[in-house]
Amino acid sequence: MKSEGPDLLPWQWPEERWRGIVNRVRAGRPLRPQRWPGGARCAVALSFDSDHETNELREAGESIGRLSQGQYGNRQGIPRILEILKKHGTPASFFVPAVTALLYPDEQKRVVAEGHEVAIHGWIHERNSDLPREAERDLQMRSADVLERVTGVRPVGIRTPSWDFSPNTLAITKEMGLVYDSSLMADVDCYELELNGKPTGVVELPVEWIRDDAVYFNMNRFASLRPYTPPADVFDIFKREFDAAYKEGGLFQVTMHPHISGYRSRVWILEALISHAKAQQGVWFATHAEVAGYVLREAG
Repeated sequence: MKSEGPDLLPWQWPEERWRGIVNRVRAGRPLRPQRWPGGARCAVALSFDSDHETNELREAGESIGRLSQGQYGNRQGIPRILEILKKHGTPASFFVPAVTALLYPDEQKRVVAEGHEVAIHGWIHERNSDLPREAERDLQMRSADVLERVTGVRPVGIRTPSWDFSPNTLAITKEMGLVYDSSLMADVDCYELELNGKPTGVVELPVEWIRDDAVYFNMNRFASLRPYTPPADVFDIFKREFDAAYKEGGLFQVTMHPHISGYRSRVWILEALISHAKAQQGVWFATHAEVAGYVLREAG
C-alpha cells in the first residue's frame, strides 16, 4: 500500500494536504451589518441568471429544441420578470453570460435602463473547473469587457456559471478588482472571501440550491432528469427562507432563471415573494452590488 506520493487515497493524505485543499478559498470575517440602510431589518437581493441558449452551447450542443427553450428566456421570461420588477419598483441583479449579451444586446440595455444590475456569468456558461488558468482568466476578463461595451456599465460582480469555482477563480476575481462574488455557500449572510488564509476584500453574497428555481423545475429528457415541484411548494420554500432572514435581521438572496421561472404558471412566485416581503416593515430591496458595497462600508 502506498504511503506517499500523488496517488494517495484521501484517507491517506497528510494533514498538510487536506488543510491546503480546504483553505484555498474559505469564508472569512462575517459581514452582516448591525442594521441595513434606513434602519431596515432585512435585505432582499433578487437575482436572475440569463443563461438563455448558453446551457446548450456550452455542451457543444446544437439541439434546436433546447436552443428554443433558451430563447424563451429572452422572448417571454425577461419581459415578464421586468414588468413585475417595474410594477413593484424593485431592483435586481441579472447575471449574464457574454454570449447571451452578444445575442441579445437590447435586452441587457433595457435591464440597465430600468435600474437593474448586469454582472458577469462567464463567457458561454463554461465550467470553470475544466479550464486552464489562462483560459479562465481570459474568458472572465473578456466577459467583463463585453458587458461593459453592451450596457455602458463596467460590472463589479461575478457569479460563476453553475456556481463552478476553480482554484484560480478567486485570484482572477481579485485581480480584476471586482467587489463581490455570488457563487459559494458557506453562510446565509455576506462574508469576506479568504484566499490561502489571507483576506481578499472580495464580498461573498452566498447562494444555495435551496434558493434556486432550477433544482425544482429543470428537466432534461435525454438525461432522464424529471424533477418537478409544484410552484406553490417552491414559493413556500422561498417564503420560509425570507421569513427566517427577516427574523434574524440578515440577507435574503434568491436565484431564478428567465427560461425556467418565466412561465405563466411560475412567474407569479416572484410577484408573490416581493409582495410578501414588502408587507413586512423594514425591508431593503437592493442589487447584489449595492448589498456588497454597503456591507463593506459598514465593516470598515
